[in-house]
Amino acid sequence: MPVPQIRWTNREDRPTRDPPRIGQNGPVTDDKSTDTIASDPTDDPYLWLEDVTGETALDWVRAHNQPTVDDLTASDRFAELQEQTLAILDTDDRIPYVRRRGEYLYNFWRDATNPRGLWRRTTLDSYLTETPNWDVLIDVDTLASIEDENWVWSGATMLYPDYDRALISLSRGGADATVVREYDVTTRGWVTDGFTLPENKSSVGWIDRDTVYVGTDFGEQLDGRPSLTSSGYPRVVKRWSRHTSLDAATTVFTGEVTDVAVGATHDHTPGYERDFLSRSTDFYNSELYELRDGESIRVNVPTDAHAGVHRDWLFVMTRSEWTVGDETHPTGTLLVFDYAAFLDGHRDARVLFSPDAHTSLQDYALTRTHLIIVTLHDVQTQVSVRTLGDWAEATTPGLPALATITVLDTDPDESDEVFWSASSFTTPPSLLHGDAGGDVDVIKQSPAFFDADDVTAEQRFATSDDGTQVPYFIVRRNDVTTGPTLLYGYGGFENSLTPGYLAIAGRSWVERGGIYVIANIRGGGEYGPSWHTQAMKAGRHKVYEDFAAVARALVTDGLTTPPQLAAQGGSNGGLLMGVMLTRYPELFGALVCQVPLIDMKRYHLLLAGASWIAEYGDPDKAEEWEYLGAYSPYQHLSADATYPRILVTTSTRDDRVHPAHARKLVARLEEYGHQVQYYENIEGGHGGAADNKQAAFKSALAYEFLWQTVGSVAN
Repeated sequence: MPVPQIRWTNREDRPTRDPPRIGQNGPVTDDKSTDTIASDPTDDPYLWLEDVTGETALDWVRAHNQPTVDDLTASDRFAELQEQTLAILDTDDRIPYVRRRGEYLYNFWRDATNPRGLWRRTTLDSYLTETPNWDVLIDVDTLASIEDENWVWSGATMLYPDYDRALISLSRGGADATVVREYDVTTRGWVTDGFTLPENKSSVGWIDRDTVYVGTDFGEQLDGRPSLTSSGYPRVVKRWSRHTSLDAATTVFTGEVTDVAVGATHDHTPGYERDFLSRSTDFYNSELYELRDGESIRVNVPTDAHAGVHRDWLFVMTRSEWTVGDETHPTGTLLVFDYAAFLDGHRDARVLFSPDAHTSLQDYALTRTHLIIVTLHDVQTQVSVRTLGDWAEATTPGLPALATITVLDTDPDESDEVFWSASSFTTPPSLLHGDAGGDVDVIKQSPAFFDADDVTAEQRFATSDDGTQVPYFIVRRNDVTTGPTLLYGYGGFENSLTPGYLAIAGRSWVERGGIYVIANIRGGGEYGPSWHTQAMKAGRHKVYEDFAAVARALVTDGLTTPPQLAAQGGSNGGLLMGVMLTRYPELFGALVCQVPLIDMKRYHLLLAGASWIAEYGDPDKAEEWEYLGAYSPYQHLSADATYPRILVTTSTRDDRVHPAHARKLVARLEEYGHQVQYYENIEGGHGGAADNKQAAFKSALAYEFLWQTVGSVAN
């Protein structure tokens, strides 16, 4: 499940392409609807399981964990699966991915010796050698031991342009909520009386050495309302000066409680220093303002568009049709405007990319003189490069064919340097380095973790209920024509599932004779924004129809049988598993349902759930509960149904998707007499694991369950 993100304009924090951003919509009211229904809890006997850390609830968790652990961890196969997965996660031979900050390349690294991790840096010359000389800045294991805290690394925001200070985020047990501390990179120590924030879902970014923008829980505000939104993210952002208390920080922007979040950022680009405000009323609609001399100037792009300002240009990617002058641009178009002229009301646009039925924009990135455009053609990567300003096609770097290409890091202010990643289902990731539009060299190569010499990957298409062609990838050994099959899906939040190396699945499933399938169902972004938007809210049924169509196609084509077919998904994909369980149980022999959404009647009341109303709908509105209630798994569980075997996992420390979704699913299934296995990690956050050892255990648990269920069924 994605978390809302602010589009930072300073180089330290900005992504290569704007994710669904925290925008800045104008005033809204708290009135949701005149025709509402209450989320009546009186018919739910398991509300007590929503008490995350209550002793009664945790006693229930422990009682359910133990039988699952006893059943799934006793075999030699489990021990092999766990050992092999941990070796993959801990190996020193994997690529240490880096981000350049000034003269150094920074990396965060976990291995067997350092399970909590090291924040470290090196030079490019050293990095290009087989054994770089790493300068360790923070040893999280040592820090956790000294402070007797279960610290999990959550990131560092460095001060431009010297990069000698950093705002370090640490979470307890892997939660989204973090503690923020200021760190002096030069002296290798925490800054006395530096910028610090207590545990919260805060946002913080540098303005200059002595000033930051901060959004956090400031307590009740002068208007009598809280400083956090109903989604649990900042509603108020302030300008905070060094050596002053947080209470003395100056408010620069305030949103509504019903918003998702608000934010403020400083653009450090030399010659273009400026400040931006943002406010999002839901996950996909927002407005952008430039702050000049205390005045907010609206950047008047469509509220659902992805927009970013760089130097003299405004880049806009449409998420719905947008008529500019006499021309209507389709969903998924990338446009560029002269920023100053745009603010003055001019709308002369240059089209940098226009989609077609098979090709969509996946990403774009900027260097000092180039724009890199990454597209998907039937879920396969294509890359083009343009020169900034005249937008002419430049020479495309020599990148691997038939691979998923990702831009990992660029320096838009200083150079044309680009770090790229290239990977496929069967080819280990490569790290490439070079100039945009120039030569590119492979500088790091991940080792192979499974024997792929006799493994093939192919793409097929299934026909959904409404006739839509849904692509999916099949990965299997050449000698395997039918047998146990694992179907993976997500289908939400415009998240594309592109080909990538199957290190763990390849070793734990494919190499052992299993067939692995990834479904590119609607709700994702594989064919641009419309592939996602048509499956939002009332269109959600298309996600589930697509996935079921792929499952049927696998059986029709003879690759597997329903008793041998399993499905797996987490978060929004866990909701997908819940719907497969209740609506399509006859298609599957087993399901692995991880950190799921299950109770769609109450999801918006639990943790960050309110931030996803734009994706799913509001269950308190009668007209929206009509379609939510049609598939909400919790309300459709039945004592009379025949369900496939199911393993449900979650994390106590997940402060994004509430663990009660998983707990209540299991409790209701048991009440109705169904067999279910459950495991809840007491740590781990939304990812389910706080370190590699926990991640390996969780992975082995799932694969052992799959081999015991669909893997034990004879052809």
